[in-house]
Amino acid sequence: MARAQPYKYFDPEQAAQLGKLNLIARTAVEGFVTGLHRSPHHGFSVEFSEHREYTPGDDLRHLDWVALARTDRYYVKRYEQETNLRAHILLDVSGSMDYGTGATTKFDYGCRLAAMIAYLMTRQQDMVGLVAFDQAIRKHLPPGSTPTHLDRLFTSLEEITPGNVTAVSRTFHDLAEKIARRGLIIIISDLYDDPGEVMKALRHFRHKKHQVIVFHVFDQAELDLPFNKLMTFVDMETQEKLQIDPKFIRHEYKRQVDAFVSRYRRDCSDSAIEYILASTATPYDVMLRGYLASRQATGGRR
Repeated sequence: MARAQPYKYFDPEQAAQLGKLNLIARTAVEGFVTGLHRSPHHGFSVEFSEHREYTPGDDLRHLDWVALARTDRYYVKRYEQETNLRAHILLDVSGSMDYGTGATTKFDYGCRLAAMIAYLMTRQQDMVGLVAFDQAIRKHLPPGSTPTHLDRLFTSLEEITPGNVTAVSRTFHDLAEKIARRGLIIIISDLYDDPGEVMKALRHFRHKKHQVIVFHVFDQAELDLPFNKLMTFVDMETQEKLQIDPKFIRHEYKRQVDAFVSRYRRDCSDSAIEYILASTATPYDVMLRGYLASRQATGGRR
C-alpha cells in the first residue's frame, strides 16, 4: 500500500535535482549483486584485471589471442567483477545534535542527509543500512536495497528523537567488530568526543578494510559564536549551565573550534578517510550535490 503522506526527511524533488550523481566506492568491496562497484573477487565480467595461464576446462572465449601470438603460450584474461556495495549510515542522535539556531537543527540536517544518501545508494542498486546511536545503539536497520526497505529506513528516521550523551568512539569500535562484510561506512555526527579516541575508532573501520566517509555536522553558530550579549549556555547532553559574555571569549573559542576541525580534517586525510565539513547554514542537498559532483569528477578519489 502506498504511503498516504510525504516523508518527513525525504523530498523527491530535491532528489531529482541530484540528477545522475552517484556515490561510487573508490576501493574494491565485497558483494553479490551486479552494481557500480569493483569486487575483490575475480570472475569474467566488465573490467580487465590480469592474465593467468590457461588450464583445461577454461572458457575458450576468454583466451588472449594477442598474448598467444607473442609468447606461443595460452593465457586467459581475468576480470574484476562489478558488484553491489553494502553501506552503513551511522547517524549521531545524541543530545548535542538537537542544537540549531537557524531553520533546522543538526539532527534534522543529519536525518535529511541520511535519507538522501540512502535513496542514492538504493538507486544505484546498492544495499544500505542505518545505525542511530548516542551512548548506545538506538536503532539498527541492516542493509537492504528494496523499495520496502527504503520505506522502512525513512520511517525509522521519523521515529528517532535526539537524547542522551555521546559515546562516539566506543560505539564505533563495537560496530567495527560487528560489521563483517567490508563496504562503506558513512558517518553523520558532530563528533563531540575526544578526537584522539574517535580517530582510533575510525581507523578500526579502516583496519577492517571499510571505506569511511565522515560528514562533520555543525550549526554555523558553533563555528562562529556570533552572539553579542551576556548569555547562559546549556550543555544539551549534561544540562550543565555556564553564563558567558561571548565578546570576551570569541577569539579563543574560534581558535579552539578551528583546531578541533583541523585536527579531524588532517587525521582523516592521513588515514585515507574522506572528511566533509557540513554547516547547517548550507542546505544539505546543496552541500551533497557539490560533494558528489566533485567526487565524481575525480572518479571517487578525493
